[in-house]
Amino acid sequence: MIRMTGTALAAALFLLPATHPAPAAPGPFAALDGTWSGAGSVNMTNGVREPLRCRARYDVAGGGDSLRLELQCASASYKFVLSGEAQARGGAISGAWSESSRNASGTLEGRVAGDRIQATARGGNFAANLALSTRGKRQSVTIEPQGTTEVTNVSVTLNRQ
Repeated sequence: MIRMTGTALAAALFLLPATHPAPAAPGPFAALDGTWSGAGSVNMTNGVREPLRCRARYDVAGGGDSLRLELQCASASYKFVLSGEAQARGGAISGAWSESSRNASGTLEGRVAGDRIQATARGGNFAANLALSTRGKRQSVTIEPQGTTEVTNVSVTLNRQ
């Protein structure tokens, strides 16, 4: 009887539906991965508005919770080369950035919800609010420096390459 019960138990285990853990949802940076390019404008404090061309490269790791970025933008009289890294945890993001043409660097803190990232970059006497929204192969980026700077606003629309 014990032998029969063990055999019946083994058979029952094979007949039970297999349960697999649900796959983990991709992290908030997953949709950014890859190369992007596009155009926008830079608005200066002197009232001049110039067209701007940009290229971005996002390298995503950690299931979409870790990001490294390179962003280069240039207009007729203005250029910036931004690199950085960020991590997401529970809707909060944190990281560091550097801008090579001005030898500036600092920290990044913010929130991510769905397809939107809202963050603040700080470093030395510089601060800027950043907003990024990604939908499919299209991304909108807005940067609004705070305090005394030659730029009042940068607005760019990028497309995945």
